[in-house]
Amino acid sequence: MNNLQTGEIVRWTRIEHGNWRLYAAATDRGLCYVGSPDMPYEQLESWVNARIRGAELVRDDAGLAPYARELAEYMDGVRRTFEAPVDARGTAFQQAVWQALLGIPYGETRSYSDIAALVDKPAAMRAVGAAIGANPVLVCVPCHRVVGKSGAITGYRGGLGMKSKLLELERGGRA
Repeated sequence: MNNLQTGEIVRWTRIEHGNWRLYAAATDRGLCYVGSPDMPYEQLESWVNARIRGAELVRDDAGLAPYARELAEYMDGVRRTFEAPVDARGTAFQQAVWQALLGIPYGETRSYSDIAALVDKPAAMRAVGAAIGANPVLVCVPCHRVVGKSGAITGYRGGLGMKSKLLELERGGRA
């Protein structure tokens, strides 16, 4: 996961698969954004403008087909891990948290305190929560696998409905 320079091209597509409709974007280095379901293009545009200043947004359905295919396979319950590269940018702390999320096995969950301990900041649960909330690559960087200490489903950028669907899918249901 790397930080980007300004003036880069960010390619995007709209993924429509089953009940899922969301935007995804990538740089030459990898997937940099997976949006919330049913959100408008302007959410993607706003995210790119805030985080990759000077980037040019270019629709590229064919170029993002490999990412869309992996997401569709995941949504169909036939893919458990993602092979496509991820190019998420954030602070060193956010990067550490996102790396910890990548270590949560498919079908399992961890608490915020578990993640805080993994990044050697056991008292920083609020900061861990903020870093998880800043994850730009939903699904592929599995922040949906983080739940409250009691196991309760807690906040999620994609909405609690999306989080519940993803967790159900990983328990053997359908997304």
